[in-house]
Amino acid sequence: MITVASIQNGLVIDHIPAGKGLKIFYHLGLDSANLQTALIMNVPSNKMGSKDMIKIENSDDVNLDDLGILAPQATVSVIRRGKTVKKFSLTLPERVVNLLFCKNPRCVTTVEQQVDHVFVRLPGSSSYRCKYCDHLLAV
Repeated sequence: MITVASIQNGLVIDHIPAGKGLKIFYHLGLDSANLQTALIMNVPSNKMGSKDMIKIENSDDVNLDDLGILAPQATVSVIRRGKTVKKFSLTLPERVVNLLFCKNPRCVTTVEQQVDHVFVRLPGSSSYRCKYCDHLLAV
C-alpha cells in the first residue's frame, strides 16, 4: 500500500470520480505550477467504489471556479497547520468560458475558431445556454 503524506497548508480536492483526476489536474494548471501536488487515482471509497484525489500544498493561486462543471460531487478541504479549517462542496458556475462547447452547427463558435465558447447557467438549473445562439446544454 502506498502512503501519501498529509499536507500542512493547502487544499485537498476529494471525491473526484475515478479517472477524472488527471483532467482536473491539467485544467487547474497544476502540471506547470510551482506547487507540491499529489494526484492520487483509483483510491478505494465506500461511497463511490473508487475515486481520485488531488492534494495541493501552499495553493493560494489555484482557481477552482470551473471545478463544479468537471466534478460536481467533489469536495474541497482547506488545510491550515495540518488541520481541516473549512470544507465545502462545489457549485456550478454562473458563466463558463471554453469548457463547454456548443453543438449547434449554425453557431458562430463552430464557424469562427477565435470566438470563445461562452455559456450562461439558467437560474435555478444545471443547464447552460450558449451566449450566441441560445442552444441549451444540460450538464
